[in-house]
Amino acid sequence: MRHRKASLKLNRTTSHRLAMFRNMVTSLFKHERIRTTGPKAKELRRLAEHLITLAKRGDLHARRQALAVIREKDIVHKLFDEANEKFGHCAGGYTRIVKLGRRAGDAAPMSLIELIVPETGGTKKTKKKGAKAKAAKTKAGGEKKADVKTKDKKKSAKKEAAAETKKRPKAKKKEALAPKEETAKPKKASGKKEEPETKSAATQKKDDSVPKPKKAPKKKPSKEEKKS
Repeated sequence: MRHRKASLKLNRTTSHRLAMFRNMVTSLFKHERIRTTGPKAKELRRLAEHLITLAKRGDLHARRQALAVIREKDIVHKLFDEANEKFGHCAGGYTRIVKLGRRAGDAAPMSLIELIVPETGGTKKTKKKGAKAKAAKTKAGGEKKADVKTKDKKKSAKKEAAAETKKRPKAKKKEALAPKEETAKPKKASGKKEEPETKSAATQKKDDSVPKPKKAPKKKPSKEEKKS
């Protein structure tokens, strides 16, 4: 029976093993992923998740416990400041181990251990399944179409308003020119009336220049006609 034998010795003394894991967990929180052998990655995961739970607790005693393990103060302060934002969405399972195959020299199984940080940093989004998901998709599609229609209506209204604003100055110009044309019409009429006079004067000059036919001289009545 393996009573009180929870951890692996990894062919190292206790001081060597603890110092190695302190270095590894410091590098993990600094770079968010490291590459190591499979057994070391599994042992490191226990220590890293324990430190994350201390950081989520966030009190002074938890900070001092973390400083007893992690070698750099700046990394401890960063971990405690960002723990609730990065890992507040779940209660455990903060790390991921990915197997990479065998090492070239001694064929040791290699693994990649990394922190699981959500992209948005918020709560988990529950996945909708079946009819609910389809209904949500159709609603979203209908809303998008309605938004497109409203945008098209707004664009057409803007175009009509712009066309009306362009037409208004032309109408104003026509209204302003209308009284001027009315005042100019009588002048044209008076000019037309005066034209015949000028023409008559010209014709008179022509008539004066043309020689008039001489009148036949009147015959004097004879004596016999006077007597009769």
